[in-house]
Amino acid sequence: MALSEFTIAVVCSSNMNRSMEAHAFLSKKGFNVRSFGTGDKVKLPGTAPDKPNIYDFGCTYDEIYRDLYNKDKTFYTQNGLLNMLDRNRRIKQHPERFQLSNEQFTVVITCEERVYDQVLEYFESIQSFGNKPVHIININIQDNHEEATIGAFLICEFVTLLSRSEDLDNDIDQLVVKYEEKCQRPLLNCVLFY
Repeated sequence: MALSEFTIAVVCSSNMNRSMEAHAFLSKKGFNVRSFGTGDKVKLPGTAPDKPNIYDFGCTYDEIYRDLYNKDKTFYTQNGLLNMLDRNRRIKQHPERFQLSNEQFTVVITCEERVYDQVLEYFESIQSFGNKPVHIININIQDNHEEATIGAFLICEFVTLLSRSEDLDNDIDQLVVKYEEKCQRPLLNCVLFY
């Protein structure tokens, strides 16, 4: 399959850290990739554990950056959020919610089991199953900067393996087992038709 036809969605909860790090990494490798979140709102840590910063998905990365900068530049610089948002706004305009997308993908990679379940629930709710397969795969990645960087590398390595398959529908189970053994992380996977 040509790389341009091999379409990838990377999904985390807020389309801020893990999915965006993988989006940036895969884009640089030439993959046709989009990134999304599955939450109702975009949630970022605040200055206290019980005071998160909450935004709508339509809010731009630039607006979120300016809001946090004005609230406490020093704090949000030290915890890395301003740097992360600066990276994000160079990739696309705003966080996107997976459930609002009507694009079709070859592979959907989720970054945690809860997000994997939300993606499956979404596909079950649209009930427009056709004959185009979509492979949904979960690689658990903790939601911090270091793990997001490692996760982007792991996702890219796995996606590269998938993209080289002559017959992904038949090879997927073997590729998952092979990759689980290599990276020592359990993967969840299923195929749906839409």
